[in-house]
Amino acid sequence: MEETQSLAPARGLSETGLKWIALVTMVLDHIHYFFGFTGAIPEWFSMVGRLGAPLFLFCLVEGFTHTRSRKKYFAKVYVLSAVMGGLLFFMAFGGVLVRPDGFYPNNGMMTTFVILMVIFQGIDWLGQKKIVPGLAAVILPLAWPFLASWLSVLLPAACTNPLGLACYSLLPMWGVTGDSSWPVLAMGLVLYLFRRNRRGQVLAFAVYYVLYGVVYMILMGSAMAPDFAWWQLFTRYYEIYGILVAPLMLCYNGRRGGGHKLLFYAFYPAHIYLLYALSWGLLILLN
Repeated sequence: MEETQSLAPARGLSETGLKWIALVTMVLDHIHYFFGFTGAIPEWFSMVGRLGAPLFLFCLVEGFTHTRSRKKYFAKVYVLSAVMGGLLFFMAFGGVLVRPDGFYPNNGMMTTFVILMVIFQGIDWLGQKKIVPGLAAVILPLAWPFLASWLSVLLPAACTNPLGLACYSLLPMWGVTGDSSWPVLAMGLVLYLFRRNRRGQVLAFAVYYVLYGVVYMILMGSAMAPDFAWWQLFTRYYEIYGILVAPLMLCYNGRRGGGHKLLFYAFYPAHIYLLYALSWGLLILLN
């Protein structure tokens, strides 16, 4: 009887199952992102897409916590981040492969993963009383944007050359908007700090999302639009939809699942540039 139970599939969602949900919602969001200029993609694509980032962050926390080799895990993500970041730098500052309407993909989730994994390791080192490397791993990634800004003032010519390229690729830094913004980093840190207690983790995530998706977005909306109204949290400033990930996290069964490692690593950059190329072609056809 015990043997039969051990072979039975676990109830709930595995890490792979969560990644598939994140992948589908992310693709919907990016379809709206790349093809929004047509006016044919409904806004709800991006509303559903709000589930993607928190789900991927949750899986990052689980993967980093349970991987057999953090060095290999980090290296894979770092290489993708560096390559995509380097290409983004040349698009932003060199006009390379920029769509005729001036649009280019500004997707930086891999950058966020790299920064978070360094901080995660620092948090663990601090827990092991390795104070100096722990503080360095936590503080330096958070302070790097401020240090880079200071260096750009001292060395303005380097801002759009070696320093700028480093900030986009080899030494990635967080910003104030987009995938690599501080709210996304804060979300990842909340999930990691409460990772040992699933209910506590989900509760902390929900509290954070209310602060981010409601309080912060009201402040931002009020600052950006004089006619801002609270109901626009569900129609225009709709980050709050990400809180719907909470029950999915509670359904996580703690198992890795089927894997598909290479698929998930390769899919992110592949679908970004494929959708970008298709949107470029469609833009030319429409004009």
